Amino acid sequence: MNKKVKQIISLMAVFGCVAIASTSCGKKDKNSPGVEFMPDMYRSPSLETNMAYVTIENGVETGDTLQANRLPVEGTIPRGFMPYPYANDTSGYANAGRYLRNPFPSNAANLAQGEDLYKKFCVHCHGETGGADGLVAAKLSGAPPSYTGPVLMALPEGKMFHSIYYGKGIMGSHSSQVSKAEIWKIILHIQKLQHPNGVVAAAPVTDSVAAAPVTPAHK
Repeated sequence: MNKKVKQIISLMAVFGCVAIASTSCGKKDKNSPGVEFMPDMYRSPSLETNMAYVTIENGVETGDTLQANRLPVEGTIPRGFMPYPYANDTSGYANAGRYLRNPFPSNAANLAQGEDLYKKFCVHCHGETGGADGLVAAKLSGAPPSYTGPVLMALPEGKMFHSIYYGKGIMGSHSSQVSKAEIWKIILHIQKLQHPNGVVAAAPVTDSVAAAPVTPAHK
C-alpha cells in the first residue's frame, strides 16, 4: 500500500470519527430518530398514477412540474404485447368471426385450464353446463342465451373471442381479467360443452362485410 492511499484512508477515518462524535454527543431530544443522511430514500412523496403535480407560487404556475409516471411515446407497443387488430364495432365483430381461429389445440392440458378459467369467470352467469342457468343469471333482466341454443351453436369462435374480449350485450369486457391466450382456452371449454361427443362442426359464416385478413395476436 503506497503512501498516498494510506493518507486517504487516514483522512476518511478522521472524518468518520468526527461525524460519529457530532451525532452521538451533546444533549438531544430522546424522541429524535437522529440525523437523516438520505431522507429521500424513505420519505418519497405519495403520487397517484398518471397524475402531474404542478408547483404554484404566488398563484402562478411555475415550470417545475412533477410527473408521476411518463406516458409511452405515441405509436409504441410494449415489449411482449400485440394489440388486438379488430375494432369494437359491427365490422370488427364480423371480421373476427371470419378470420380469427383458435391457435391452441383441444388437448387435455388446454381443456383443463379452460375449464378452470370458465369456473372463475363465466359459470356464475352461463352455468356449469352452459345452459344460462347460473346464480347471477337468474337475477338479471335477461338471461344470456344457452351455449347449445341455435344462436351460439352457429357462432364462429372468432366472434366468441371478440365478445369475451370487448363484452357484448349485458356481459362486460373481460380483456382486463384474462389474457388473449386464456380467452382461447375458455372457448375450448365452451366448445366442449357444446359438443360433448368431441365433434366440433365449423360454424357457417354469413357476414357480408368484406375485409382483408389480419393475423391476430395470441399473447
